[in-house]
Amino acid sequence: TYQLQTMHHMEATMKLGGATALLKVQCTKVFEYCARESAQIFGGLSYTRGGQGEKVERLNREVRAMAVPGGSEEVMLDLGIRQSKKITEMAQAIIGANPQLQARL
Repeated sequence: TYQLQTMHHMEATMKLGGATALLKVQCTKVFEYCARESAQIFGGLSYTRGGQGEKVERLNREVRAMAVPGGSEEVMLDLGIRQSKKITEMAQAIIGANPQLQARL
């Protein structure tokens, strides 16, 4: 949030867009893993809408619903990789054009 508030809109889009997409994919995968493993631990109770397995059943029901609004994982991964590649190419172009930076590295 701090970076988003202090950066210019275009700079934030270039620097944070891809990283945020990759972070969302990672969070989604971890949430799905946790929901699946909690269902394994609770066994048959994880299918009941009441009692001890209520929260696990709800997590399993909502895990995909929470992942979908940001976009599919494939699209988010593609965005993250493309943004990272673009930033790397821009940095290489800047370093290649400046001999003083090349000498430092």
